Amino acid sequence: MCGIIGYLGKRSPKDILIEGLKKLEYRGYDSAGIALKNENKIQIIKSVGKIKYLEEKIEKEKLIDSHIGIAHTRWATHGEPNLENAHPHKIGRITLVHNGIIENATILKEKLEKEGIKFHSSTDTEVIAALIDHYYNNSIEEAITKSIKELKGSYALAIISEEEDSLYAIRCESPLILGIGEKEYYVTSDIGAIINQTRKYVLLGENEIVKITKDGYKITKDGKKVERKVEESTLKEEESGLLGYEHYMMKEIMEEPILVENIIKKYKDNLDKLPDISKYKSIHIVGCGSAYYAAEVGKYLFEDDGIKVEVEVASEYRYRNIIYEDNTLVILISQSGETADTIAAMRKANENKIDTLAIVNVETSTIARECTYKLLIEAGREVAVATTKAYILQVLFLSLLSYKVHQDDKYMKDLLSLPQQLKVLLDKSGFYKKLADAIYKNEDVYFIGRRIDYAISEEGSLKLKEVSYIHSDSYQAGELKHGTISLINDGTIVFAIVTDEVTKDKTISNLEEVISRGAIPIYVGTDDCNYKNKIIIPKVHKKLQPILVVPTLQMIAYYVAYKRGLEIDKPRNLAKSVTVE
Repeated sequence: MCGIIGYLGKRSPKDILIEGLKKLEYRGYDSAGIALKNENKIQIIKSVGKIKYLEEKIEKEKLIDSHIGIAHTRWATHGEPNLENAHPHKIGRITLVHNGIIENATILKEKLEKEGIKFHSSTDTEVIAALIDHYYNNSIEEAITKSIKELKGSYALAIISEEEDSLYAIRCESPLILGIGEKEYYVTSDIGAIINQTRKYVLLGENEIVKITKDGYKITKDGKKVERKVEESTLKEEESGLLGYEHYMMKEIMEEPILVENIIKKYKDNLDKLPDISKYKSIHIVGCGSAYYAAEVGKYLFEDDGIKVEVEVASEYRYRNIIYEDNTLVILISQSGETADTIAAMRKANENKIDTLAIVNVETSTIARECTYKLLIEAGREVAVATTKAYILQVLFLSLLSYKVHQDDKYMKDLLSLPQQLKVLLDKSGFYKKLADAIYKNEDVYFIGRRIDYAISEEGSLKLKEVSYIHSDSYQAGELKHGTISLINDGTIVFAIVTDEVTKDKTISNLEEVISRGAIPIYVGTDDCNYKNKIIIPKVHKKLQPILVVPTLQMIAYYVAYKRGLEIDKPRNLAKSVTVE
């Protein structure tokens, strides 16, 4: 998501900042800007759209001589994507850029307006600048310390002032690192932005303030000096995007909004690029692991379109005596395109002269080469063993295939809002951490749901068990009384997925049944409720709802595994691509 780059050193910052912004483009953005500082002046240049438009504006400006600068790529959360809302923001003596979301920005803004402060944008970021300026007497560091005590939410900040020849940075639940060169320093949300400048870096802890001057840097927290080890990146160039995050899994979850947006832009006005599944009498969807659970979602989508659907785990499908109907399509779902059982299932269909459609991530893979038709999900490299972004894109393609059969205006309206809805949900990392605190000591967790909610619960359960090693199972909520409810004890965690309009009341009744037997419920649904632990998901078209629900479950799985101190990207006994039977 949004990107930050800052520089203080012996060179002019402009080219360094622009190069850094370009390396941060993958995170997604709708505007960009830079601020340059000399002894007593700050020059801000911003633009809407691509970085090239910012470059064009910079070329037309007479730039001040400077050796300090900050820059930002923004993806709108508070306020539409326009010039006023683009970063950097300046209030009084303070100029800053910000990644994250301040949840109590409205309350703080009203308080500051009563103090006579005037705002020029709709952003939560401008509120931070105003708050720091409000507390700024003799020390920016003290002003920052006072300000963050009033902030609720997530933030990574790079801050400059007209009155100091310094660059400040601080982070909370949003990545930010300090890069160290030869008598020059950088702050960035991703080491990939500065990898061509330096490989030396310091990972900043939560709410640690770094003050950078020409003489060096100092890290403090609550006024006390903090010592941090200088590390050196040994990552390959293509892996350099990791270090803003501690793990690839989190990085890949955070990439979901921009990847979803890219696919929407590509296909929303080009549905002819998608196969027409309505011409088939029967569809078989085959996959393994998360790909199979994506297939389960597809089953409900296509059945609502009046198409007969069978879903099968590839390792079973390949050995079944399938009696193919005339005019059948077999859909193969695989991130790598090299999953051994799925390849065998495809070849079984090919041998029977049945059309095959691959939903894959790797264009050169075996499945992509041998299928009748293929759709590339364009997820980029997925490093973490537990799939996140690839699953979301698989479901998105299934949803688009279904939409092509029965098109309606609400679907398209909600589709276009999907990336922004995803971003807002993913920016609530503090909330997911708190839920993880209630879960990580348990050894048994259950997920329940009905219809498409059951398909969603299967993926949520799998993600949790994959990375946290907690025993987790998913069940059809209506089956609880047929044996499963005997497993419920005092304190058992039960997730209830409640988005399906047809069955939501029934699922809530099932949830009450496990509560009465001592379970601790976690409600995940589109309607608000009185449960203490709840994740409220924005309500969108039913064919898009899973794309908003599952990322929240991915975040919880990540933070549970993190609390348990596990190797999140490489869970034991698992491989990224299962290329043997």
